Amino acid sequence: MAEVALTEYWPQRLGLSERELVSFVGAGGKTTLMLGLGTDLAAAGRRVVITTTTKMAAEQVQPPVVDSVSKVEANFGRRPGALFVVRRDAESKVTGPSPAEINELFRDSSAEYILVEADGSHGRSLKVPANFEPVIPTASTTVVLVAGIDAVGTSIASACHRPERVAELLDKPVTHQLRPVDVAKVLTSASGGMKDVPPAARVVVAVTKVGSDDMDVARELSITVTKDPDIDRVVVVPRF
Repeated sequence: MAEVALTEYWPQRLGLSERELVSFVGAGGKTTLMLGLGTDLAAAGRRVVITTTTKMAAEQVQPPVVDSVSKVEANFGRRPGALFVVRRDAESKVTGPSPAEINELFRDSSAEYILVEADGSHGRSLKVPANFEPVIPTASTTVVLVAGIDAVGTSIASACHRPERVAELLDKPVTHQLRPVDVAKVLTSASGGMKDVPPAARVVVAVTKVGSDDMDVARELSITVTKDPDIDRVVVVPRF
């Protein structure tokens, strides 16, 4: 059954176990959700690595920071909590380790949670990935698939990253006004939200930017999405 309660503690909402590699894909607030989860876990005294297989805005990275997975254990020995593993790519962007390095870190380190931004969306609220996206570590135990509720009622061209791919998947023109059933189809498609999800990973859909006036639409979208047996749960994220 779709979960639509706006509870506060993210690890519980996402159904996380005691040790997880969580990859965030899709569009509509991945970074905000990932950082909120990292904050909750660190506040609970857990050892958390935050990183990316694509690129993140440098301004979103907070100390402590290391530039290599080889430095993770030494840092945890000094200061358990949340640790960013990134290196500066340009003035405004950072990159992270390869998926293979993240898999090894999860296997060999004492990190209890590794959180990975594994997709880009250029600030849009829905997307269908390109051939080279997303970049999900194969050891991921949970994949959080994000979509913004504000895509509903908006044209594909306005709401979506890679709108031509969304239009092709839905067999609609880019002027088409998106409905909950359209967003659900994008999220659950093997060439859309489910692309390259590791077979053993749980999939959680996070519907973001939800205000009090969006709850009926969020509930309709949640019920539609959870008809797919590959979706473990849907969580609703309030508009901040």
